[in-house]
Amino acid sequence: MALYITDECINCGACEPECPNTAIYEGGREWAWGEGTSLQSVELEDGSAVGATDPQAPLSDEFYYIVSGKCTECIGFHEEPQCAAVCPVDCCVPDPDYAEAEEELLAKKEWLHEA
Repeated sequence: MALYITDECINCGACEPECPNTAIYEGGREWAWGEGTSLQSVELEDGSAVGATDPQAPLSDEFYYIVSGKCTECIGFHEEPQCAAVCPVDCCVPDPDYAEAEEELLAKKEWLHEA
């Protein structure tokens, strides 16, 4: 499953540079699918498409946040989620709304970083 950052976040920023998928953003900052990936465009669940560089609205205005569609729990990169490993207040936790098996996370990694 993807991870998320709880409201216990102290906005230290330790997690952001550790993410191999560039799935972590500072609160209030827009994000894009293509940042840190090889994506050119993305088809959304509603069937619409967005460009990889199209700015997306921040998911939080107060705290760092993780874009679940880009989070692979570091599968294929590291033994454990790096954001959780470096978080000084243990606020990077599994998101029960995005339960994914290891095979799904590996497929997502391949999709994000296809050559």
